[in-house]
Amino acid sequence: MSRPKRPLVVVTRKLPDSIEVRMRELFDTRLNADDKPMSQAELVEAVRTADVLVPTVTDRVDDAVIGKAGEQLKLIANFGNGVDNIDVTAAVERGITVTNTPNVLTEDTADMTMALILMVPRRLAEGATVLTNERKWTGWSPTWMLGHRIWGKRLGIIGMGRIGQAVARRARAFGLQIHYHNRRRVPVKIEEELSATYWESLDQMLARMDIISVNCPHTPATYHLLSARRLKLIRPDTYIVNTARGEVIDENALVRLINDGEIAGAGLDVFEHEPAVSPKLVRLARAGKVVLLPHLGSATLEGRVDMGERVIVNIRTFLDGHKPPDRVLPSML
Repeated sequence: MSRPKRPLVVVTRKLPDSIEVRMRELFDTRLNADDKPMSQAELVEAVRTADVLVPTVTDRVDDAVIGKAGEQLKLIANFGNGVDNIDVTAAVERGITVTNTPNVLTEDTADMTMALILMVPRRLAEGATVLTNERKWTGWSPTWMLGHRIWGKRLGIIGMGRIGQAVARRARAFGLQIHYHNRRRVPVKIEEELSATYWESLDQMLARMDIISVNCPHTPATYHLLSARRLKLIRPDTYIVNTARGEVIDENALVRLINDGEIAGAGLDVFEHEPAVSPKLVRLARAGKVVLLPHLGSATLEGRVDMGERVIVNIRTFLDGHKPPDRVLPSML
């Protein structure tokens, strides 16, 4: 008796070994051994042949790609928390279910956010290069490499979801005062736990903070949420940290304002045109005005394995005829 045909699962990037092994045990899995990002033509070929596509943030699964999908493609199981790389509406209209991997990156991303909150005002990245470049360190001095204390400062969190709340818990331990702006006010119980002050007006909050942390998802509504107009509301001694998505900030305006001394500096783990990084931002980093990291917010082995396991759960649940636990609908965006 022949074995039933296993579904073809196409994975667009290299995943942790344990996840790839498990996928090959469960499915007819096509892996990306060299981890080179797929071109749009390769993505089109993938959706034409796959029963399940497992893309990542580097893959633009837009309406044009989805329009070329074969009739057999019924699930796009995104390896990532956000789904801004996928046209969810176009997928749903073609009867394709979309899932993501929420809840597994919260602590790792919050750790990275807190690291940048410390690094930028205290000039840690700039200081770390002193001992590794060609300039000789002459020793301690009372007035050299002075940064700014964060204890007692006001932290404004944009996006008080799971990650925003995890950032707030860490920040409180460092003596920061917690303020936040969100689409909806969080329950009073959470506000009390975090000693958090809610601002209905983002503009008003921005004008009063010492440090601003961007922790909201990228959606059409949050594209350039920190626009040139809003960035000009920020005080010259304020720092911005972004571990969410680069598109939330008008990057050109941010560069201009930091360069002109109208914003103190920034810590960025994400960029508006990834993987391209503005040469102007690089120059600011070399001048010690910004800290740049290559999208490391969720880059822990534990986090990546957890993401892969969520992908597998979503695929197996869907193939068993049930609603996957992490289904994403256009109304949720």
